[in-house]
Amino acid sequence: MFGFAVMRQPTPVIQGDGLLLRCPHQSDHVEWRALRVKSRKFLTPFEPRWSDADLSARNFAARVRRNRRDAMLGTEFAFFIFAHIDKQLPLVGGLTLSNVRRRAAQNVTLGYWMGEDYAGQGIMTRAVALILPFVFDTLALHRIDAACLPDNEASRRVLKANGFKEIGIAEHYLQINGAWRDHMLFALTREHYDALAG
Repeated sequence: MFGFAVMRQPTPVIQGDGLLLRCPHQSDHVEWRALRVKSRKFLTPFEPRWSDADLSARNFAARVRRNRRDAMLGTEFAFFIFAHIDKQLPLVGGLTLSNVRRRAAQNVTLGYWMGEDYAGQGIMTRAVALILPFVFDTLALHRIDAACLPDNEASRRVLKANGFKEIGIAEHYLQINGAWRDHMLFALTREHYDALAG
């Protein structure tokens, strides 16, 4: 069901369950910008503020370079999510594994976003399921953390469907749309992941 491949540049490509997850390429800029612009009103309540300048080709190129560097260093992995829909493979959202910590921690933080037209179809639930073998088997990490706004029921469903446990609330955790907002914290450990798989 799951397949892993390595492109010429050392960034992961993950395929399965009708999805393709890969590092952003410079050639993705036009499609990414269009999806972000179209979904702006939908995404605004859940994300830090961003401007039109953040969508520029120059900023996107810098992002692509940073993503590749971070993947090579093993500190962060940014993925675009493409879904097989009507014999096409459109960009539907993104997923990031950030703050990879080694030594005694062995954990990573999961974040994601979905274009408005593709929300509510189970795509992000499938994408998170697809990334878990990469986290626990390929990266050999012990724990994956995630957070969402308390009223973001869709995100909570994604995490719970993939075995994440709600572990508490963090006050004023992230700045969302210009305000410091409380977030529900979730975690999935290797032990729980193995128990679900077994």
